[in-house]
Amino acid sequence: MSNEDDHNNDSPLNGNLDEHAVQGIQLTLGKIEDELQKIKFELAKSGLIKGKSADFRSQLSELSEDSDEGGKVIEGVFDGQQMIGPDGKKYSIPANYVSKSKLVEGDILKLRITDDGGFVYKQIGPVNRDRKVGRLIKDEEDNFAVMVDNRMFKVILAAVTYFHGDEGDEAVILVPKDTESEWAAIENVIRKSSPI
Repeated sequence: MSNEDDHNNDSPLNGNLDEHAVQGIQLTLGKIEDELQKIKFELAKSGLIKGKSADFRSQLSELSEDSDEGGKVIEGVFDGQQMIGPDGKKYSIPANYVSKSKLVEGDILKLRITDDGGFVYKQIGPVNRDRKVGRLIKDEEDNFAVMVDNRMFKVILAAVTYFHGDEGDEAVILVPKDTESEWAAIENVIRKSSPI
């Protein structure tokens, strides 16, 4: 048997890799996948492959603002981070509420501003949602996003930390079904397995 035949018998296609070689290949593939995600993120950040923000102007015209004995009530549209009222004014929403409620761009919210200045939000009109699976990525400024089929969706940091997510983990996200969006809600995170 020649040296060439010996070399062919050790080919990965023959299934003769030892456990150490398999671990090395898996580690290398993991690094390549991480680098690919970083490249996609940089492309998305540059605007070459970026999610589009929804246009909420038509929805805003249908919303209301009232006062009653319990305070002021304002209906608005969630834009991925805040609620936009019928007058275009933006209202901050606690990140933990956004995360736990899995709010998606376009959801209709009701805000009650109590007489003592408290803000109480309630989701009153959820949009239809699509579930997607992607890879959790972050930039040098620690802004998290999820990359799905060469599209980047921004996500709330509170959701990432709630699920103990980290760069490279698989993320299940919710996005509006019938409109483009820049933001997504994290439904779950599947932690990547660590090398043995």
